[in-house]
Amino acid sequence: MSEIMTYTKKMFDPLRPKTELIDITDIAHSLSMLCRANGHFRTFYSVGQHCINCAREAEARGYSPRLQLACLLHDASEAYLSDVTRPVKAELPKYKEIEEPLQEMLWNLWLGAPLTEEEKRQVFEIDDAILAHEFVNLMGESIVDEMPEICSQPEFSFTGFEVCEREFLQRFRELTQ
Repeated sequence: MSEIMTYTKKMFDPLRPKTELIDITDIAHSLSMLCRANGHFRTFYSVGQHCINCAREAEARGYSPRLQLACLLHDASEAYLSDVTRPVKAELPKYKEIEEPLQEMLWNLWLGAPLTEEEKRQVFEIDDAILAHEFVNLMGESIVDEMPEICSQPEFSFTGFEVCEREFLQRFRELTQ
């Protein structure tokens, strides 16, 4: 059996995903419960909170609602696949073969069209900038030689999963209406 049961009790096959089974409630719930950095931060900090911080940074940079939504959803595939640390993911080509089409499917579902290469660059630039600030704020250590500037004021303190899930869904609704 290659299916997983989602929070809303859908049987979802991450190897053969079907758009009609994708549910933003499942994504928001799952990402709010997945811990970043493989659980190695000093406190619980979720993938969902990271995504919210990325969307806020896109907004603070004056980027379009489309790009803000792309940032909010940039780790949405992890709701169905789980989070894998960057050094491990780089060594797992099969994981990337599964993750990339699923992530594209998720973006296309809510963005209406594929991201351009420039939009992807902007999303991942924000992702990397927030990541660098997460380590400084949550570990007291820098993982980069030069700290990237950010325009927003991300929230790095503990946020319970219920609060994160609600905030993720609220931000999603604001950006899709």
